[in-house]
Amino acid sequence: MQNPDDPKNPGDLIGDAREEIVGMAKQGMAHPSTKPVLTAGAIGAVAGAVLPVVSWPIGLVAGAGYMLYKRLRP
Repeated sequence: MQNPDDPKNPGDLIGDAREEIVGMAKQGMAHPSTKPVLTAGAIGAVAGAVLPVVSWPIGLVAGAGYMLYKRLRP
């Protein structure tokens, strides 16, 4: 069993992400992670629209996913 207070313990990423997404869904724009995740998603969508191989939905998901990951594991 791993010590949850150990800074080298990454924890359960899927469980943490689920908790964060549920919190964002319940609190909406009042949640501290909502604005950065939406902003990164919008930037990713614009980048996806500009790049020739990637479409905007892929850019949106990639941008939002990256920011959510950075919010969970700084």
